[in-house]
Amino acid sequence: MSETPAGVIHDLGYRRYDGPRLGRAQIVRALTWHSFRSSFGIGRGVKAKIVPVLACVAMCLPAFVNAFGVARGSPRLFGYDVYVPQLRVVVLTIFVAAQAPELVSRDLRSHVLPLYFSRPMRRGDYPLAKYVALTAACLLLIEVPLLILYVGTIASAKNGHGVWAETRALIPGLGVGLMWAVLMAAVGLVLASLTGRRAYATGIVAISCFLTWTVSELLIQAEGGITSASAGARIGGLFSPFNILDGVRIWLGGTSPGEDANPGHFGPLYGVVAVLLLAACLGGLAARYRKLSMS
Repeated sequence: MSETPAGVIHDLGYRRYDGPRLGRAQIVRALTWHSFRSSFGIGRGVKAKIVPVLACVAMCLPAFVNAFGVARGSPRLFGYDVYVPQLRVVVLTIFVAAQAPELVSRDLRSHVLPLYFSRPMRRGDYPLAKYVALTAACLLLIEVPLLILYVGTIASAKNGHGVWAETRALIPGLGVGLMWAVLMAAVGLVLASLTGRRAYATGIVAISCFLTWTVSELLIQAEGGITSASAGARIGGLFSPFNILDGVRIWLGGTSPGEDANPGHFGPLYGVVAVLLLAACLGGLAARYRKLSMS
């Protein structure tokens, strides 16, 4: 009886990895940093940089115009806590609609999530990294124009009192920008994670944001506009995340006129709805990836 020939192991010359094997924290940190860079098209082709660059230019242009006007003796043109509200709505919607699918839809369509979850990552680490990255990207897009506006204004201040007054006005504006980034990143990611097709995800995010904003604005105008004291005008902003954010801003003490009617005694309702919307988006995002990690 002849012996069965044994198998042969061929040395293909691959180098072994002898370095340190990083753990969960380093993996999440690397994924967050990579996602943040992807939000602005860094490390990708020229086409990937078009939307982020145009969004940054559009957001910063009013701040530079303000600096030029202040240098010529004009007062500050924009409030820190509102900063051209319609421009912010349009630009942020386009940015989130374009970049949120870039962070999550590509991985869904490429079916690479099992590779992520084969590493020492918990089920919530992936959506957490994506959320932190998009929040930071939105925060940069919103806050940098405010800082340019601030520097351009205090550069022409004649005394320390003017600088202090501008600083006191800037801090609430930065807080409002943080609210916008936190909520809109959550809304964008949960909508984009519904499909692996980037074009569909972009359409879902853009249409949802613009449609709810338009409906909310029509309801407010139908009830008499932002100067109306009717209950319908005061609660009309609850149909859009943008208007909810502006209602919270006014409720918390914002003095600059915005796009919405003063919520009055409905202010706490705006705060509650904002928290519930954020919780629903983050919960939906976590549930979405918990299901994917188990499949």
